[in-house]
Amino acid sequence: MIRARKRFGQHFLHDPAVIARIVQSIATRAADSVVEIGPGRGALTAQLLAGAGSLDAVEIDRDLADALQARFGSEPRWHLHRADALEFDWRALAATRGSRLRVIGNLPYNISTPLLFRLLEAADVISDMHFMLQKEVVDRIVAAPGSRDYGRLGVMLSPRAAAKRLFDVGAGAFQPPPKVNSAFVRLDIVGTPPAWSREPLYGEVVTAAFGQRRKTLRNSLRNYLSGDAIAATGIDPGARAETLSPPQFGALAQAAAVVRAAAATIR
Repeated sequence: MIRARKRFGQHFLHDPAVIARIVQSIATRAADSVVEIGPGRGALTAQLLAGAGSLDAVEIDRDLADALQARFGSEPRWHLHRADALEFDWRALAATRGSRLRVIGNLPYNISTPLLFRLLEAADVISDMHFMLQKEVVDRIVAAPGSRDYGRLGVMLSPRAAAKRLFDVGAGAFQPPPKVNSAFVRLDIVGTPPAWSREPLYGEVVTAAFGQRRKTLRNSLRNYLSGDAIAATGIDPGARAETLSPPQFGALAQAAAVVRAAAATIR
């Protein structure tokens, strides 16, 4: 049996009850183009393949990839990609399959947030995502404004995906057991994100605001907007980032874009 490697953050799911619950939650269909990130030892793979039209597996570990190929390689609907999910071309795969993708994975905790942002860049070719994540990450994804866990991750995801925590999973469901608990989350990609979220400065403004979350917006966004400009959007410049809704961040981003365009014209 192939051992988990720390450098890849591997914790293999092995609990049959949890696996069954995951498969039931995803409910693959014959028309689905499913992608499994980090299939590991293949605990989910066979059951996902049974219901899906096609299953693409993205696995970075060469030994695991060899074992998976030996086990599933004769199945014409299964396709192995020996690749890093952080560098993978999701749009090219969707074009090859001729449909939007359903992405699934027990994500390594050390890359989960950057991978979510990477997938967000290709949201237009993804229909939904189901992930096993560190519980604290899921807490941040589903947090409401004003709550302790509300932050950049949730604000960036919310315009593109509707998130729903499905269930929590204890450490004993994995081998080796992680030092933290996990949660399974569903992210349904929205068809057309709101205009304010498509503002190029949206990500910059959100990052700046939460990068200094103890400071007021007047201070954390001083490189983008003056206090008066913030107030002109109907937002208190003395407020802190964790109190704002995503549409309010969108309003700030749009205002910042106007300020930047005006400055460019003066130059």
